[in-house]
Amino acid sequence: MSTMISIEIPREVIHATRMTPQELKQELSIYLFQQGRLSFGKAREMAGMTVWAFQQLLGSREIPIHYKVEDYEEDLTTLGELGRL
Repeated sequence: MSTMISIEIPREVIHATRMTPQELKQELSIYLFQQGRLSFGKAREMAGMTVWAFQQLLGSREIPIHYKVEDYEEDLTTLGELGRL
């Protein structure tokens, strides 16, 4: 079950940023990902973007994806277990 929480942002603030509410939401998700506060998956979900689109957005801003050697090794193990390696 998913719960939504709303944040009230004055219309004047939205207007001052010259962004749509969706763009502001994307910016917040990118910032939280960059700070290590959200995983890639949760940040992408918050931004309302596909995996590919979010990866491209991060790449266009030269924001590295937090992908450690341990993550790679875990992915290799999973792929092996799925018979995809």
